[in-house]
Amino acid sequence: MSFFDDLRNLDRNNIGGWSKSVKFFFAAIIVAVILILGWYFKISTQQDELKSAQAKELSLKKEFADKQGKVVNLEAYKKQLVDMEEMLQTMLRQLPSRTEMPDLLNNITQAALSAGIETQLFQPGAEVMKDFYAEKPIQLKMIGTYHQFGTFISNVASLPRVVILTMHDVSLKPASSGPGQKAAPGGPLLLEGIVKTYRYLDDEEQAAVHAAAKAKNPKAPAKAPPKASGGDK
Repeated sequence: MSFFDDLRNLDRNNIGGWSKSVKFFFAAIIVAVILILGWYFKISTQQDELKSAQAKELSLKKEFADKQGKVVNLEAYKKQLVDMEEMLQTMLRQLPSRTEMPDLLNNITQAALSAGIETQLFQPGAEVMKDFYAEKPIQLKMIGTYHQFGTFISNVASLPRVVILTMHDVSLKPASSGPGQKAAPGGPLLLEGIVKTYRYLDDEEQAAVHAAAKAKNPKAPAKAPPKASGGDK
């Protein structure tokens, strides 16, 4: 009888009477099933773990290379930090101090007056303290021509101290000559809004600002404020 005839005539109640070829066939099937199940439940899981470990290895190698590069350039970074701190101190010394701020505000109004600008409102507000500088908002309302405003900006730029003016919600539009009247083309302009100017904080003020921040958030790391040499003038 052939192998296929043996398969068709199998007696399930007499496994011992099966031919050797049939026994080998079913044994091979069982072995194949065991191998497939073993690969699925064991080897495939290990392959996933291997892929994960390989990806982690690449990540660690990259992290190591990045840290090694930082260590190699550490001295250069330290020098760069020192240079930046020195540059910041130089810039701070160019800003007005606390005692110079009243004169600075007066100089700004004089710069507008000498440019021929009509100042209808120049109202300084309360200072806002930052880490190492203070900003002072000023509400403005001025009338002048383009040329006059250009002269005003030039006058402010030529002041002995560096004056930084930043504009916030400022509008520039033609100024009407009276209620219900339209502005003439090419006529004067109305500058209205808020500008901010800045001064540096002396060591005492910086210490007070950082102490207040520390009291508000005790867990925050302490900051070393940059020192502007010379103090108030």
